[in-house]
Amino acid sequence: MMTKIEMTESILKAKFAKGCSWAEIAAAAGLHEVYVTSACLGMNHLDATAAAGLCSFLGLDESVAKALEAFPHKSWDKTIPTDPLIYRFYEAVNVYGETMKELIHEKFGDGIMSAIDFTMDIEKVPDPKGDRVKVTWNGKFLPYKSW
Repeated sequence: MMTKIEMTESILKAKFAKGCSWAEIAAAAGLHEVYVTSACLGMNHLDATAAAGLCSFLGLDESVAKALEAFPHKSWDKTIPTDPLIYRFYEAVNVYGETMKELIHEKFGDGIMSAIDFTMDIEKVPDPKGDRVKVTWNGKFLPYKSW
């Protein structure tokens, strides 16, 4: 069986060779570009129909489709990220994380935002002073229960 790392390498090579966007790949899979990109990078999985559509679009074989269908082991390096873009998200959560927690608790009560019942959108917002990145996280609120 192909590993998730090998799967990702195959997908990235095919994406580069085809010269396509993540949005085009996601359309072939019939799902949102953020989720499909995450699956292609090994952090989520696709059902058989979505995996087949993606692989057909990229010209990839059944071994890639099967790897896309496999449930991932979601892990990451616990050190501070060094990639500048990822580090800025880490920095923003460190600077504003307590603020987010306080405001979420004030508005919803004691609980968390789900990263399972969750969507994310990334938009480019034109601005005369320089284009802006708009990231929207939309997760179900899950209250802690007493028992």
